[in-house]
Parts: sequence; structure tokens; C-alpha cells
Amino acid sequence: MARKKKSNGGGGPGAPLWLATYGDMVTLVLCFFVLLYSFSTIDAKKFEALSVSLQNAFNIMPGGPSQTSSTSIQDGALGEGAGDAPRPTDSDQSYNANKVLAMVQNALKDERMSDEITIVANERGVVVSLSEQLIFSEGSAKIHPESLRILYKIGSVLNRIPNQVSVEGHTDSNPPLRSIYGDNWGLSSARASAVTSYLDDSIRVSADRLRAVGLGSSVPLVPNNSQENMRLNRRVDIVILSLHRTR
Repeated sequence: MARKKKSNGGGGPGAPLWLATYGDMVTLVLCFFVLLYSFSTIDAKKFEALSVSLQNAFNIMPGGPSQTSSTSIQDGALGEGAGDAPRPTDSDQSYNANKVLAMVQNALKDERMSDEITIVANERGVVVSLSEQLIFSEGSAKIHPESLRILYKIGSVLNRIPNQVSVEGHTDSNPPLRSIYGDNWGLSSARASAVTSYLDDSIRVSADRLRAVGLGSSVPLVPNNSQENMRLNRRVDIVILSLHRTR
């Protein structure tokens, strides 16, 4: 009589059935941890851009929501909303002078100062010129509280572009009267430093992008031959330098 072969329980030659199930389980666990890792990675730049957009959308700034008036600072078409743009890198050449000009104009469109604020683009970059009457008293380097809103709006634009910034104080040719500063060099330097300190301390513009320069009466806009011309020469310029310039 032929012997009956004993069953080995393996279902034939090859690997045991439990090994295939184990391999599937290990693969699923690996996929699970890869998925968890992908969820834990946050794009810091996108998060920061979202935060800035929300602040601009709700007009969050010192002094409360912005107010509108009837006349414009400067003629010309405005660029896209500043709150819609992401923070670029130093290699982003799209942030040229014309685009920065449009961003600043858009940020200040509700501030109605006409002669007190001038925004122009030139070979250095974009120059935002603020008159003495707008931010300082005669012979003083203390910023008027009511002008902090304007500096905040400018600083908000600066925080969203990579450009270097030069804050430059200017005076007329007359020596300062009723002032603690001995000459125009001291007064212009103190005013440039006051604006720079506010951008750094209150707006958190990176300090390594800022510099304060006192130029006295050495760079007038117009000749100092009338009271009106002298008034125009007393100013602080916030120069947003082109990406390829450092001064």
C-alpha cells in the first residue's frame, strides 16, 4: 500500500504566506510615516506672505484703520496690491524700480499730502521724499506722531522686498536756529537716524538693509535762493536702492 504524504502546511514550495503579509505591512507603515513628514513641513515664505496679506487686508497698523481723502499724491497708474505679492529673493529681477514705485504709490494712495510727499524713480532706485514740515518741527529730529502712519506704510513695503535702503537727511543752507544741533550736518544726521531707528525698531525692517546718512545742505533739490526753495530742500529721502546697487 502506498504511503500517504504528510502535509507541510506551506501550500507548496516558496516563501511562507505570512512573509508576504509582513512585507505589505512594512510598506504601508513606511508610506504612513512619509505622509506624516510631508504634513509637518511648512513653507516659511508662504506663511509670512499670508501673514502680511492678512495685515494689509485688515489695515492693521499703528493709529488704527487708514482714512481716505480726495486728492492723489502723484499721478500715474498704480501697480498691483502690495498685499498680493510674495516676498522675493535677491535674484528676483522683477522687483525693479518701476514695480517698487507702483508698490509705494499704492501703499500711500490714501495719504493726501501732495507737496509733502514726492515719489520718483531714478538711476539709484525709488526715492520717497518726505518734507521737513511733514515729519519734523523746525530744528528738531523728533518725529511727529501723526506722520508715523506714513512711515509704517513705507516700512510695510520695505519688509516685502529685498532691496537695500538708504535714509538720507537734507537741510537748506542756513544754519539751524533754536536747535540742539550745532550745524546742518548734525541736524540732517539726527533726522536720518530717527527715521531709520523707527523702521528698524517699530517696523522690523532688517537692520543689515538700512543705513542712515546725513548730507546737510550738500545735495539740494533746487538752489537755496528763496524761502520756498529752502523749504523744498529740507527733507528726508528714503531711497529704495535698485537690486544691483548698494549706495
